[in-house]
Order: sequence, then C-alpha cells, then structure tokens
Amino acid sequence: MTDAAMTYCGPAPVPEQIWRAWNLDPVLLAALAVAGGLLLWRTDREGRTPALIAIAALVVAFVSPLCALTVALFSARAAHHLLIITVAAPALALALPLAARLPASLSLVALSAAMIAWHLPSVYAAIWWSDAVYWGLQAAMLLPAWAFWSAVLAPGITAEDAVARALLIGGLAGIMGLLGAALTFTPGILYIQHVTGAAPWGLPALADQQLAGLIMWVPGFVPLAALAGLMLRRGWMAGFRA
Repeated sequence: MTDAAMTYCGPAPVPEQIWRAWNLDPVLLAALAVAGGLLLWRTDREGRTPALIAIAALVVAFVSPLCALTVALFSARAAHHLLIITVAAPALALALPLAARLPASLSLVALSAAMIAWHLPSVYAAIWWSDAVYWGLQAAMLLPAWAFWSAVLAPGITAEDAVARALLIGGLAGIMGLLGAALTFTPGILYIQHVTGAAPWGLPALADQQLAGLIMWVPGFVPLAALAGLMLRRGWMAGFRA
C-alpha cells in the first residue's frame, strides 16, 4: 500500500480510471444533501442561483473525480483550492452571508494562514494519515473564505468601500501569487507524496509542482480580477447615483 492510498479521496487514479474515480462516501453525500437542502431553504429567490452554484462547486470538489485526482497531482490540488476559494465561497457568501460584519481584513488573514498551512510540506503530509486533519484544513480554508466574501460582497457599497474591497481582493490575489511563485520557482520537490501518482500522467513531480504554481498564479487571478472589477463597478454606480 502506498501513501497515496491512505488519503481521504482514495488511491491516486491513473488516466484510464479517472472517470470511475467518484467519491461516493455516504457520510459526505448525506452531509452535502442536508447542507444543500438547508442552504436552499434559508435563501430567498435571488439567492437560489448562487446557492446552486455553491452546491455544484462543492460536489465537483469533493464528489467528482477531481477529489481523487488531487491524490495523484498537486496541480489538481491547486485547482481544487481555487474552486473552493474563488467559486464555492463567493457563491455561498451571495446565497447566505457568514459573519459579514467581521472585518474582511481579519478573514483574509485567517484565509491566508490556512492557504500557507496547506503548502507547508509537514502539514500537507498529515492529510495522508488523518481524515480529521484533511477536513480540518478544508474547513480552515472554506470558512474564512466564506466570511471574507460575505464582507466583501455585502450590499450597500459606497465608492470608498468599493476601492477598499477591491484592494482586499488584490491582497488575496497577492497571497495566491506569492504561493504560486514559490511553487513555480522552487528547484526541488516539496511534496513527495505525488512522485508516484504523477508519473502515470506523464508529469515528473517537479513539473506537476510547477504547474500547480502556474495554476494559482495565472488562472487564479481571473475570477479575482472579475470580482474586483465587480466591486469597482458597484462603487462607480454608487458614486454616479450620489
């Protein structure tokens, strides 16, 4: 048995098995069904669409073959994190804000700490041996991201608020960019857990690690830039109405 077989998402899949690598953990499916039902029940008509987007994003992240692919490829792990931080969390914030009165700067600090922890090799290795650590780190990333976007996307924005919120989004982009640069330019392999899993995909572990950095660095900026642009547009409209 390899280390990869010990992770929550199961063994690292090879390319010909990927579309059969769904995570059908009954506890997870029940939790998502209950959480999704409660989310839809608590939201109004305007919140239904973001609620459905959030549910879909979480299903893709934890039920679809992407979950298993994160065991094989660290680049898939980077995409998994982007899906949670830039799709699921903003959608949850629009559907049902969480701690929206908490300063976004505090949530950003907590989210940044969770992201950095995920990228520490010693912490990352712990998810291979403990489902509790795995889910604890997922919660440590999702909950502050949810709170961050709840504050940043809150209604009643002024022109001054828009600039401040856009800068906060820029701060999140900066953290992602720093982590992406570290992954891209580090000359050695940081995550030995992916050495065996990446090989069937035609990627040396170092190239997979560099690809993860590029995913965080380039595609990761796109949704953040869109959300920052939304903030500035809101501020411009608020100033125009004033």
